[in-house]
Amino acid sequence: MKIADLQVLIKIAELQSITAAANQLDMSSASASMALKRIEQGLGSQLFVRTTRSIRLTPEGERYLPICQQALELLQQGQMVVNEEQKSITGEVKIAVSSEMGRNLMRVLLNQVMDEHKAVTLRLHVSDSRVDFYRDGVDVALRAMTKSAVQDSNLYGFQICNIPHFLCASPDYIAEHGAPETPDQLSQHNALLYKLYEVMHDSWELYQGDDKYKVKVTSNRAVNDGDIVRRWCVDGTGIAKKSAIDVTEDLLAGRLQRIMTDYQIPMTEMWLVLPSRQMISPAIRLIRDALKAKIQSLRERLITAQLLTEDEWPNLK
Repeated sequence: MKIADLQVLIKIAELQSITAAANQLDMSSASASMALKRIEQGLGSQLFVRTTRSIRLTPEGERYLPICQQALELLQQGQMVVNEEQKSITGEVKIAVSSEMGRNLMRVLLNQVMDEHKAVTLRLHVSDSRVDFYRDGVDVALRAMTKSAVQDSNLYGFQICNIPHFLCASPDYIAEHGAPETPDQLSQHNALLYKLYEVMHDSWELYQGDDKYKVKVTSNRAVNDGDIVRRWCVDGTGIAKKSAIDVTEDLLAGRLQRIMTDYQIPMTEMWLVLPSRQMISPAIRLIRDALKAKIQSLRERLITAQLLTEDEWPNLK
């Protein structure tokens, strides 16, 4: 039996709901139902009585559940022992990243890791849609989220960094259309929009001290791929709201310039998240540390070039 299936069974019994268990484990209800079905087929016995309104353990389920919990603990302990005693970095890493991070920063970083550790193999899942760890066969995901969101989703995670965001435009766009200096002026320019899950991100929040501005921007183009937004911006077709990580190289090379620097955009956080602590491997720890070092290098380069201040991109405490 799969360890992941046993985790689903225990969570369903705890919450008395397949849907609630699936939500906490960051998977679909259909995937959770299939995990339970696999266990019941393997045992040849029904573990839950299901009605339209509730779910409860059968007598067989009540006898099996404590044994299942003990077995899962032993399996997880064994996995940790193997991981801790492993001298070399080996094994397969199945990681999910956004399209922009996958094409750019993570592609290069993972190439470097694998060049140094030949026994590591990679399965990269690249999409801006939220990954389902079980359905998509992913061990670890790189996500923009907050600590509370990690805890609410019942995931185990490492915070990699804070992520500041900027308004950017190309020198060609600024030369032709000028650079807005106030929120009112921003609404008169062409914005390059990101669209995901049918949600158009066309309302931008800006702050200046205690003052908050919510600008409904206008646009002649939108896309569900963050990297195309960045490329459109470099092409000079409009103004984009981008993370510092995504546009560092463009800012340093002069392909993009920050605009409206007197206004701030709320920061986000980058996390490396897993369904459980037991899935952390030496290879995942290596990728985590390499990613932290790489992003710290981007931060220092921007500060050295005086393209942002230390306060605008604070280090983790």
